[in-house]
Amino acid sequence: MTKPVHWGRVTMIDAERRLLANALLDFSNERFVLLSETCIPLFNFTTIYTYLMNSNHSFLSSFDDPRRIGRGRYNKRMWPTITLSNWRKGSQWFEVSRRLAVEIVSDVTYYPVFQEHCLPPCYMDEHYLPTLVNKRCPELTSNTSITWTDWSQGGSHPKRFVRRDVSVTFLNRVRFGFNCTYNGVMSSICFLFARKFDPSTLEPLLKIFPTQFGDSHRCSVMINPNH
Repeated sequence: MTKPVHWGRVTMIDAERRLLANALLDFSNERFVLLSETCIPLFNFTTIYTYLMNSNHSFLSSFDDPRRIGRGRYNKRMWPTITLSNWRKGSQWFEVSRRLAVEIVSDVTYYPVFQEHCLPPCYMDEHYLPTLVNKRCPELTSNTSITWTDWSQGGSHPKRFVRRDVSVTFLNRVRFGFNCTYNGVMSSICFLFARKFDPSTLEPLLKIFPTQFGDSHRCSVMINPNH
């Protein structure tokens, strides 16, 4: 029986945990990625696979946000299981290792507290996993997201990209325009996916990627753990 999923509510976390639980049944699965339907890959499959499988960490952002949309969403009724100093915020899009996925689906301590006390304007998809990781296993994550999003316009929603926005220059800026740490060394590959892309971008993306980004050699060298 299917159940409706509502944005920001407990049903979204229920769905994520069920997805992880079912994926864990296949013991060959080692890494688990949650993406938006508006996401696009920034590299080919080989590059993305190599990047994730060679990583020493998962990619799940978890940070202390002192603003009203961060600490301001904390409910004092969560104490003492979750304190304000434990409270974290992050992106709802994540990549986790098998070990961290097991931690998420097996949690019976913090999930009930969120289920009862994280109600709008508290949104579970932005706070539950970041807080859980901070409490249970902060060493397992790089505390970053591999999904790039443009929040430069402000507001509660990121920029949506349409057909006219897509170009080789734009995509390369997202692919290589940042610096971050990967397995303890600096890397110019920080994001593997990007959002929000309108359906109208499909045609130009399909034209650009095979001709411009089909060769994974450059990317593979950059993320080789031996370099």
